[in-house]
Parts: sequence; structure tokens; C-alpha cells
Amino acid sequence: MNPSARGWIAKLLNILSDDQELLNQSEQSFYENLRTTGFIYGNNKNTVANFIDSKQLSDDEICKINLFLSLYFTHNNSNSNIPFLESIITFYKNINVYKFSFFNFIFNSKEDYSLLEKILHKRIQIDDNILIKNFNYFVINALLYVDILAYKEFLLHNSISLSYIQNLEASIEKNVLEVLNSKINKTTYDQSLITLLKLSMRFQNNAHISQKEAVKNIVTLNEKWYLFDIACMATWSDRVIDKKERHFLVDLGSKLCLPKTTIKRSINSVNTFYSINKNNIDLLSSRNIVENFYTNSSKLVNKLVSRNKTRLQKEFRQSKELMILISQSTVRDLTRDETKRLQEQLLDIIKTIPSLAIFLLPGGALLLPLFIKIIPKLLPSAFDDNRIEN
Repeated sequence: MNPSARGWIAKLLNILSDDQELLNQSEQSFYENLRTTGFIYGNNKNTVANFIDSKQLSDDEICKINLFLSLYFTHNNSNSNIPFLESIITFYKNINVYKFSFFNFIFNSKEDYSLLEKILHKRIQIDDNILIKNFNYFVINALLYVDILAYKEFLLHNSISLSYIQNLEASIEKNVLEVLNSKINKTTYDQSLITLLKLSMRFQNNAHISQKEAVKNIVTLNEKWYLFDIACMATWSDRVIDKKERHFLVDLGSKLCLPKTTIKRSINSVNTFYSINKNNIDLLSSRNIVENFYTNSSKLVNKLVSRNKTRLQKEFRQSKELMILISQSTVRDLTRDETKRLQEQLLDIIKTIPSLAIFLLPGGALLLPLFIKIIPKLLPSAFDDNRIEN
């Protein structure tokens, strides 16, 4: 399955139909698994689905899968009568508060899974060019769980109030900024997180609210878990949660009426996650923009080379059957099924030639997925990760 190519949602749903383990867990277990993957912290390192190998995926692709699975799990655990696809598209239309949003051209598309793929792709992008700044469209992936909370509210009432999202964002902003601003010595991470959080809010003019009001806005268990985990994430900027910060967290957890075991588990979880992944999280790195660009480009190329190498090997393995069929056709008549396979594989071999040429060019590893996306029929069947076998 390739989340960067068309058809990945249909492919994933086909896999999910055979594996119900993901949907059979409790809401708390699913949330804790999301936290372990890094989705709650905005740094996706694994998928919440055990049957998906994350090693061949980019962070954006992992994030896209986790966002989709979270929405799917939320719908599956609701009593809503609205079909999943219809509910998701209606939900995102309702929260599209930008008059000139780039979502507008997406919603003019046909309402099918390809439309949902476009919505999710756009939702996880973090762009900071001047054009998008003019439209006030920013997102930090740590705030994507707000989508899940709002979607749950939408399924419960068949509508979503924008004031719900605004109050939720205001509470998150208040608690996180209170944590960060209370620090005497702010790290680069602190400054970056403050900037990103402010830019990431859908509602850029959130009214200043008190700590008491911020806590009062948080009602459901999911909201409480999330707010507390985001606060934990903010305290970890200096790579350790000291006594003062721990006291703040315990006090916040108490105000949210969270059990002591939940508070302790959340603090331990953020310590574990960031300790393991501290060298793979850009905000925690001291690298400059140019270094980050080359590092991320290198990671992308390595993943693409690895991914395409496997595909090419698969194509060559399939070609062995072609040679056998050609040989047998000289001594006997092939069956209808064998003839069909022969034709398909001959076409695949013909298609492989331009694919190999593209792949061997300088920068070919970057060009190949572009061709897969724009001209999928040009490439052999082994390159279609999202094809559903009959």
C-alpha cells in the first residue's frame, strides 16, 4: 500500500475487512496506541495498525494513515447512521472556516474515496510559504487529534459547532503557552513550539481565557487525555520533566479529574517517546534549515530507492513465469487463463523499459513516484501498491 498514490484508502479498507483486531480494542487502548506512535505529539514514527510496515513509509505517509484510521475507528465506535465516507466529507465541509481555503477546489471533486484522499493529504501538509500565509492556513500535526475530537462531536449530534473547536483550541493554547512561558530559560524548541501552536489554530483570534475557563471547556475523557498529553509534550522541551514541571502536570491532571495512574502513565509515555526519538524530531534538533532539507531529502531518497528496488525485483520474478509460458506455447496451446497472463506480463515488460529508464536517471528515485501518480498506467503492475487483488 502506497499512501502517496491514488487508491490507498480502498486498499487499506480491503485489508481492514480481513483484520478486525484494530476495531475490537477499547477507546482508551486505541488512544494509547496512537500516543505510542507519536500521532498525539505530532511526530508520527509508526502506524497504529500492526499489520502495516512503517519502515518503507515517510512520516507524512504514516501520519496520513493514522489520521484515517483514527477517523475510521471513531465512526465505527459511534451510533451514527451516516455512512463513513459521507460523514467524513460533510464534517470537513462544515469545519472549512476559510473563505479562500485551498480546500474549496477539492470539494468540487466527485465524492468518492479519491476525494477523501485529497482532503487527508491537504490536512497533514505544513506549508509556510507567503501565499498560504495570506490565507491563514497553517497546521501542525500535533493538533490533528482536534479533528478526531470534533468528528466525534459531529457524529454525536449530526452537526458541529465551530465554537466547540474554538473553545477546545483556546484551552489547548492556554495550557501549553502557560507551560512554556513559565520557563525562565526557553530553548529553541520552546520558541518554535510557541510559534507553531499560535499559527496552527484555526481561529487565530482566540480570546484570552483563564486557566479555570480552559479546564472547564474540557469535558470528555478523550479531551482530557489529549489536553494533558499536549501539556506533557510542552514540558519535555529541555529533554527532562523536572520537579516544578511535574508538579504543574500533577496539578493540571487533578483539575481535569484524571486518575493518578493516568497522569503517571502519560508522563512516562512522553518521556519514553521523546527519549527514543529525540534524534529524529526536527524541533528537537539544532540543525539549520539547509541541513534539515538535505537530511529529509536523503531520507526520502533512501525510502524511495528501497521501495522501488523491491518492486523491480517483484517485476523480474513475475517475468520468470512469462518465459515459461512462452516456452510452453511452442509445444502446446495455452489455456485462456495462461494466454491472458501472457498478454498482461508482456505489456508489463514493455512498460518496465521506460520505468527503468526513469529510475536510472539522476534523481530518478524522485521522479518515479511522480510518474506513478500522474501516469499510473505507464508503469508495470508490480509498481501499483494499491491494487486490490481479486
